[in-house]
Amino acid sequence: MADLLMHCGGKHITRDELNWAPTPARTDTWVPVPHHRMLSIVDKTIEGQGFRVANEAHGLWGEGARYFGLMELGCESEDKDFSLVLGLRNSHDKSFPASLALGSQVLVCDNLSFFGEVVLKRRHTRFIERDLPGVINEAFGRLSDLRIQQADRIGAYKEKRISDRTVHDLLVKAVDSRVIPVTQLPKVLEEWREPSHQAFTENGRTVWRLFNAFTENFKGRSLEMLPRRSHALHGLMDRVCHLAA
Repeated sequence: MADLLMHCGGKHITRDELNWAPTPARTDTWVPVPHHRMLSIVDKTIEGQGFRVANEAHGLWGEGARYFGLMELGCESEDKDFSLVLGLRNSHDKSFPASLALGSQVLVCDNLSFFGEVVLKRRHTRFIERDLPGVINEAFGRLSDLRIQQADRIGAYKEKRISDRTVHDLLVKAVDSRVIPVTQLPKVLEEWREPSHQAFTENGRTVWRLFNAFTENFKGRSLEMLPRRSHALHGLMDRVCHLAA
């Protein structure tokens, strides 16, 4: 699985180490959920929905104030092109709500791309511990549909051939949409011309090849920004393939 990318001050941890992260005292209006508690609820839901954790990575930032996690999910009907991943985050410093994003990992190159919208986003208010299990279950209920949606999307990306002129236009739009900073354009263009992975040349000069040129350059970037950047990238690629919004 792709590395879990941490901000300055962050560190990689094991599951057991997550149990030792301190949880601040609650107030009348703010109820922090222990990081290990959120992970435990997700674990139970994964098992109940018939999935398994095939791989995972976890990290803490700022003396345990912020938690980030990635979990690769496996099931009986595995796809050869991608696997589903969950991105988790939780904070004890009021920087962001408890959140869960559904995404995919391209198996040939370990690239991550979050598609769709964040399906769990719950503020740390009075009834968060009561509400979390139900909200997470609802999110997991969408996994089957999202797997089908992503398989159809990848199929369309592989079939759609594009010219260098279209690629150059999309690179400019990607900067405007904040998919990547302008300083990364040469690296994306280089990856488009000479992919690091032979599998992306098999169908010729396609949207799939360009898509992976972008996601290859997502490596080394912030996990916190990855869902938004991925969503914007999918929007650009979907329009080229005339996919419904």
